[in-house]
Order: sequence, then structure tokens, then C-alpha cells
Amino acid sequence: MAAPPAQELTLIGLCDGELDSKKHQSSYHTNKVGGQPDWLPLISRQYPRCGRCGAPLAHVVQVYCPLDASPYHRNLHLFACPGAECSAGPECWRVLRSQCLEAEVAAAQTPSRSVPAQAPPLSATDWCDTADDWGMDEGGGDDGWGGGVKEDSQVQEEAPAPEAEAVSDIDVSSQLQDLTLGESQEDVPVLRSFFISVMDESDLGEEEDDLQHAQRLLKEYEKREGVKVGELDDCGEGGSAEEKYEKTRARHGDAIFSRFMKKISPCPQQILRYCRGGKPLFVSEPPPNMAQMVSACGSCGGSRTFELQLMPALVSLLQRKDGGAEAELEFGTVVVYTCRNSCWTAGSRSALEEFCFVQADPDQQLFK
Repeated sequence: MAAPPAQELTLIGLCDGELDSKKHQSSYHTNKVGGQPDWLPLISRQYPRCGRCGAPLAHVVQVYCPLDASPYHRNLHLFACPGAECSAGPECWRVLRSQCLEAEVAAAQTPSRSVPAQAPPLSATDWCDTADDWGMDEGGGDDGWGGGVKEDSQVQEEAPAPEAEAVSDIDVSSQLQDLTLGESQEDVPVLRSFFISVMDESDLGEEEDDLQHAQRLLKEYEKREGVKVGELDDCGEGGSAEEKYEKTRARHGDAIFSRFMKKISPCPQQILRYCRGGKPLFVSEPPPNMAQMVSACGSCGGSRTFELQLMPALVSLLQRKDGGAEAELEFGTVVVYTCRNSCWTAGSRSALEEFCFVQADPDQQLFK
């Protein structure tokens, strides 16, 4: 899910079928619901715990969201406590951001042993032929992030640079640490996994549904004839139906909730909204001190900006993979704020925590 440009283009995420691990292999490039998180190379596996009950958190959403003009791969992982008493509390949610340079990805995937001295030199053409088999470019080939394959075949025979060996050693040690530290996989609740497909919200406006079409024709008729349909309808339909709709909306919430419902009405099945630097869509009145509640980045001290939010339609997808008790995750929306600078130190192995704000759903029945 590439970040939209600066004009606050909104992307929406939709459920795109179940991700069966026996048929599909996900990676850090995959946008998905549930399952196990796919960490970037060099990033240590993390098993966050609930700040309220202390239980291990379930992985809820993974989003691949590199920023424009940035050399970093970038992921956001959202975790939540499936306990019945916990899902609505902000201390029961965690948002982790991780990044990794393309060079670090290539170095982590490169075999640690150098090419034997007796092996014939590899030409640039030979390497390109075999690069597809490995799925990476050891020589820093052109992959959209810059750089190119080295043409000097003698370079291929040289032993890895000290920096490359150091990266390899770090990767090996990180794998060992992952095996010895952290929670047991059996203790961490796992939710059923689904693919997330992405589309531009503005594309939804290209098609006018039947109701919108009828309302437009009605308004054109009223303007042309200078009358209200309700005045001509002995059955009290038309205008009175609109009044009933307005009363129904009022019963289910205030103007904030009505705006929320109207905004998602073209696609109520959306499970995620992404608009870095834009404005979140609140389901109810946010606290008056919301700006102060969003804490500064814990790494660089800079301000945070809105990036994405989870939507009510996601709730029905959050089911335990093992077929046990259903996850008790209930929410109206979960709003995520991340470091405006997306600060990161190259070579870091620990994901950085970001800020999230949880709003309860004023009427869960509307989304089931």
C-alpha cells in the first residue's frame, strides 16, 4: 500500500479473500488482516502484551506503506488484546512501525559465505540470469530504488566487504535471539488471515447508485415544477420518507456519526482507510484536547500525523484461527498517528511504537 501523494488522496482497504498459508506465502509486502506478522529483515520478532491484563496481543493488521521518495521499505503492524474487557481501551492496542533499506534487505538475504576462489567469474549478464532464481540482486541491481549491477566481473570474486559481513552476523544473531527470547508461539493468539486489496476512494464516485440517481431526478422534477413531491403524494411518501430517514439518523447519533455514515455509504464494507497527513473520520465527537493527546514521537521527539484507521466492518473478520472462542474485539474506529518525519536509524532491529486512539462504536448493530 504505497502512500498517497500530498493532496490527501484517500485509499480504502477491502477484504480480498482468505489468506491460506498452505496455498499462499505472505511477506512484508503483503497487506493483510490477522495471521502472523511478517517482519522486515533485521527486525526482531516482537510479541507485545496487553497493558491492562498482561496477555499476549493478537496481530490484527499488517500494512506495507513505503513513503514517496524514501529509500526505506516500511511496515505498520497493529496488535490488540482479544479479551472481552480490553479491546476498547487504548492500552490494549499497540502500533509498531518498522523500516529497512533495500540494501539491508539484499544483505540479509545474501548467503554469508563468499564465492569460492576456483569458481569461474560471473559476468553481469550471467548474474542477471540467475538473479530471478534468488529473487534479489546481490550486486545492488536496478530494482526501483536506484543502483545498478557492477560490470567489473572481478568484483564478484572478492570477499564480502566488512560491512556486509557485519550485517550478516547481525542477521544471524537476531535469528538466534528470536529463538531464545519472546513469547512461545503457542501462547500468542492468532486470528484468521485475509488479504487486503486497495483502491482509491475517489473511484467510488464514478458510479452513481440507484438511490442517488432517483434523488437527483426527484430534485430536478421539484425544481422544474416548483412543487414538493410530498404535496402531490396522498400516501405521504416522498417527503415524509425523508423525514423518517432523518429521524432515524438522529436516533443513532449526532452530526459526527451522521457524517461518518454518509462518508462510508458508497462502500460500507471498507475495513481500512489510509491518508497519511489527512484527517481521520471519527465515529463520535473526539475529545476537545485531541491534539494534545497525540503524543510526540518517542524516538525523535517530533510531532505525529494521522496515517490510517481501522473501520467497523473489520470487526466481523476478527476470528480466531484455531476455531476456539471468538475474538472479543469491538470498536468503532482505531485511529493511528505516526511520526511525521518517519524517523529511523539505518540498521535498527527494533520496531518503533506509534500512537493510536480507539473509539467505541455507538451502535455495533449497524455493522454486523
